[in-house]
Amino acid sequence: MSRISARHTAETRARILDVAEALFVEHGLDGTSMRMITGRAGVNLAAVNYHFGSKESLIREVFEQRVQVLNRRCLDALDRCVAKDRQSGRASHPGDLLEAFFGPVFELAADTENGGHRFMRLLGRTHSEVSPFIRGLLAELYGDTLHRFLDRLCASLPDVPREEVHWRVYFMIGATSYAIAGTDNLQVFGGRVEQQDPAELIPRLMAFLVAGLRASPPGRTEARDPPADDAG
Repeated sequence: MSRISARHTAETRARILDVAEALFVEHGLDGTSMRMITGRAGVNLAAVNYHFGSKESLIREVFEQRVQVLNRRCLDALDRCVAKDRQSGRASHPGDLLEAFFGPVFELAADTENGGHRFMRLLGRTHSEVSPFIRGLLAELYGDTLHRFLDRLCASLPDVPREEVHWRVYFMIGATSYAIAGTDNLQVFGGRVEQQDPAELIPRLMAFLVAGLRASPPGRTEARDPPADDAG
């Protein structure tokens, strides 16, 4: 294959991925047909089949290329957090771990130039998908990073039952997914709400997540988590 032909093939593949991601955000995974993808990308079905083989394989590629970057950023942030705490001789603060885990998510959600914001809207939508394929794909791509974060967070909250920590992280992921999927639904709650810049949404959401982590467990009136300055 000539250099020009190889470059053309790579460009076609990248264009199909970009178009598919955009359409998945607009119409959902099930609502996007292969015909819609080929029409907008300006290619025929044979080209899609050549590069990806099937719609499920195309969906996998869309998620893999983004989640791999997200995982690497999350793990690097967790490693830096743990290394800093080892140097200081203290246990990791829950708030620092939240920043390490959710910070890269928010950074990607604020990236309006390279498609990060668009993908995070897609990821937010798919967290509510009932498809076994999507659930299995997310668990496969994101499971190890999530489990590592949970282990670190549980270790930083020795007085909070592990099950309770898991529930809180579950609620945090749900709130984050809903928020990054778009603020359009705020209109439902009355009044006119302007679409916010993703970067402006982050401080609001992080404050909410930290407060949720420090809330009193069920049946208690006082929080057991570290004070505000320790929780980040």
